[in-house]
Amino acid sequence: MKAQQADDIAAICSQASPRTVRILLADDHTLVRAGIRSLVESIDGVDVVGETGDGAQVAPLVEAREPDILLLDLAMPNMHGIDIIKDCDKRFPNTRVLVLSMHAESEYVREAMAVGAAGFLVKDSAPEELPVAIGAVMNGDTFVSPRVSRAMFDTPRRRRCDQTGENAGRRPLFTPRQRDVLRALASGQSTKQIAAALDISVKTVETHRARIMQALGISTANALVRFAVRGHYDTQH
Repeated sequence: MKAQQADDIAAICSQASPRTVRILLADDHTLVRAGIRSLVESIDGVDVVGETGDGAQVAPLVEAREPDILLLDLAMPNMHGIDIIKDCDKRFPNTRVLVLSMHAESEYVREAMAVGAAGFLVKDSAPEELPVAIGAVMNGDTFVSPRVSRAMFDTPRRRRCDQTGENAGRRPLFTPRQRDVLRALASGQSTKQIAAALDISVKTVETHRARIMQALGISTANALVRFAVRGHYDTQH
């Protein structure tokens, strides 16, 4: 990693929190967990406060150690990762769940985010993605590995529908620009980042967000992000 990249990553984590970020590791592969721990502990301002390879022990450890982030593998013994996320979302609102999984399929990502995960990182990601993901979720944003987010927004179903005329005569629920905003939200971008990427003003992005939320009948930013991550915005009326 270049020195400038390291400085940028440290800045992200320092902006996310004025104190040490507390991480709990949950992965049933001992060697993998040791490698993740070594990588996490190399990040300035981040501390590992516990680890487990047993899904049933995750909640008791979260309760005892009060981590800021639970770094969780989905394939856990004795309690599946999806059930762990649901439990933590309900019982420990101050702990954000960052999934670290070998599964890159969009179905896994959408299910994890829908039940309360704050981010999804695949295990074959570049090491530099981990501190960026930690910084993002500590800032209250959502992070999805770029490789996964690109796969999620492939449009074979839409092309099939266009070819068969399934959606003929029906009005799209969202405009093309609103779908651009949703895709950006799902990839973890902030309002300012979206504005820069789309070459529009921050106010315009906020207007798109407000109209999308109004169309969906939702009232919170987290609910909007969860919808965006599911990728179902080619629905038509």
